[in-house]
Amino acid sequence: MTYAHATAGNGSPHTASHTAEDIAHRLRRVRRLAWILDAAFRLPGTRFRVGVDAIVGLLPVGGSVVMGLVSLYIVWEAWRLRAPTSLLARMVGNVLLETAVDTVPIAGDLFDAAFKANLRNVALLEQYFGHTAR
Repeated sequence: MTYAHATAGNGSPHTASHTAEDIAHRLRRVRRLAWILDAAFRLPGTRFRVGVDAIVGLLPVGGSVVMGLVSLYIVWEAWRLRAPTSLLARMVGNVLLETAVDTVPIAGDLFDAAFKANLRNVALLEQYFGHTAR
């Protein structure tokens, strides 16, 4: 197989055909990551959950940018699974919106904790691939 054939589509030689098991495994992995980023910790005395994203995002500007880059990993996995461009665009939009608003002190941090772009993006992927949260 030539490089051109191996990388046809999205540039990855490993995405020619994904088995249902492979897709399920990748979705479980990105769901775990999204949960850590968006909902790993329950605020005491409430039912509200926050994740590492909201905590690191408290650092002025830099924290938001770093977490935005981490959030793009989920989009990258979606790209590797050959999700359609429209879905990828929506996922990138979620990450960009959360990252941009999170740069605003206090109000942005509250938005970040409530919006949960990573869990939204995983839900979009699961919906597209017909999987439910497990």
